[in-house]
Amino acid sequence: MKLSPCEPVTMFRSIKIYKGEGLKYNDLAKELVAYGYERCQRISEPGDFSMRGGIIDVFPPAFEGPVRIELSGNKVESIKSFSILSSETLEAHAMIIILPKLALYPKRRSFKKPESGERTPLGSFIDIQINDYVVHVDHGIGIFKGFEKVRFKDEERDNIIIKYAEGDKLYVPIEEMHLIQKYVGFDKKPPKIYRLGSKAWKNAKEKVKKGIYSMAFELLELNAMRVKLKGFSFFRDGDWQEEFEKNFPFKETPDQARSCAEVKKDMESGRPMDRLLCGDVGYGKTEVALRAAFKACMDNKQVAMLVPTTLLAEQHCITFKERMKDFPLRVELICRFRTEKEVTGIMRDITGGAVDIVIGTHAILRRDMAFKDLGLVIIDEEQRFGVKDKERLKKMRTLVDVLTLTATPIPRTLYMSLMGLKDMSIIETPPQNRLPIEVVVSEYDAKMVRKAVLREKCRGGQVFFIHNRVDGIDKIAGNISGLIPEVSVGVAHGQMRPRELEGVMREFIKGNIDVLVCTVIIESGIDIPNANTLIVNRADRFGLADLYQLKGRVGRFSNKAYAYFLVPKGNIISSESERRLKAIARYTELGSGFKIAMEDLEIRGAGNILGAQQHGYVSSVGFDLYCRMLKEIVASLNRSS
Repeated sequence: MKLSPCEPVTMFRSIKIYKGEGLKYNDLAKELVAYGYERCQRISEPGDFSMRGGIIDVFPPAFEGPVRIELSGNKVESIKSFSILSSETLEAHAMIIILPKLALYPKRRSFKKPESGERTPLGSFIDIQINDYVVHVDHGIGIFKGFEKVRFKDEERDNIIIKYAEGDKLYVPIEEMHLIQKYVGFDKKPPKIYRLGSKAWKNAKEKVKKGIYSMAFELLELNAMRVKLKGFSFFRDGDWQEEFEKNFPFKETPDQARSCAEVKKDMESGRPMDRLLCGDVGYGKTEVALRAAFKACMDNKQVAMLVPTTLLAEQHCITFKERMKDFPLRVELICRFRTEKEVTGIMRDITGGAVDIVIGTHAILRRDMAFKDLGLVIIDEEQRFGVKDKERLKKMRTLVDVLTLTATPIPRTLYMSLMGLKDMSIIETPPQNRLPIEVVVSEYDAKMVRKAVLREKCRGGQVFFIHNRVDGIDKIAGNISGLIPEVSVGVAHGQMRPRELEGVMREFIKGNIDVLVCTVIIESGIDIPNANTLIVNRADRFGLADLYQLKGRVGRFSNKAYAYFLVPKGNIISSESERRLKAIARYTELGSGFKIAMEDLEIRGAGNILGAQQHGYVSSVGFDLYCRMLKEIVASLNRSS
């Protein structure tokens, strides 16, 4: 391998690696980082690289797929391109040439801004595409038009092109891309664009800055109250906690370990925890919640876990009981699968302190629910609960530690986390061997449905077929049986009798049903490793976050998964539906929950999440810049006080 001296990255430098030649392992890692590549545990997109012992994976943006370099000692034994989905070897090479990532930006349809602490609170999870509205901190809102080479001092350099009013263009060097964010305004109407050099943008920022002060004082008061609140200080981890965590059957990811440490630190502090745990579907949020629950129980405190659906409540209950079976802890379930007599008995035992952990739907928020000593509340997918439920949760928050789990945070929750009013932990590392899901957005085609179902059947798997109307669902199931007589078909929906629904789900989990035709009752958290094909009928009727949650029901382990989002043949769908479907097709990479949440807000608008006046300020400068300005003002007021 030939490495050029460490000089500023230019488009003329390259790394050449030859089969049979020597390679300096640490030098290669440094050079790839200098070239703009990002080191990660497992590569998932162009610009990533990973190094695991004698195996080096690199995904140059100019290549169609990644390349694996295998070493024997310090010598390159083989160079092979491979499939990112199946890890199958595609082609052997005698040499490869790796170019700097920044020199290749024009060949990519989107780019990620580098994280730079306080300067880009949303930078790690918003992509910018051609014709998107963007905000340049100094020059205002314009339209991103791509990249162009500009000659400067006898050197051609890549520039980002932003178009402003009356045809004005701004050329921004790649090195200054941290000054640009995607415009997110939460209004359906497009933002106001000004001419370059006019005072309009400066005046708009000044107006927003003045208006933000009232919000800043409110935030400071809230934070002061939060700091003053006295909560329970849990003890540090004991031997049982260590033993419990050793029993985790998977290898924890670095983000899981960090999130667990952050949660425990909160619990051991003297103030009530209010932490948001964000992580994509299947990224291991439940394990963090399990460890927090166990820690609370070790201090003789009770735990309540609130979940949005009956099926998810039962699944969490099974998981908690299985993980805690070696310890003297009692886990109970309150949902409509329980009889009134059973629920009454469980509630009596909760009041008496005989139940350590209770998992349930909104039923556990009922006014006659009395705990002996509640210490921790875990909320799974807060956005799925109604206004009355949230009011009850607000009261709980001032009394006990609260941990909220989400894959697609609601705007106010995300905003409060960015402002520091709610602590946030993020799990961005995918579990080992997790593969991206192959997404197909198409008009309904019976032949395609038959082929997809039989492919899954042939490899011993199962299929979710989503039809979100109870009326007519049996007819749909009959159509599937007629189309594919080789498979067994079951039906599940929320209007079924509890025992009947429970029976169908048990048969599906056992593998006795090949295709489950169901409503969105399976949307949240249902974990069936053998189900790896999802077909969504009338996908145009779903919200983007719902589509993303449904997609998360498959591909949760190491099998390749498929998701089909189907619309009626020949029908004209709304522009909003079309945009949602394009987004679900675009965000196929692992860990897209944040991007989906922000895209969903752009599509449907967010209402006045911060009040009418502040909402206007967000529209003027964009959510990202608004957050940063507010954060700076809060920090300056804190310093002056």
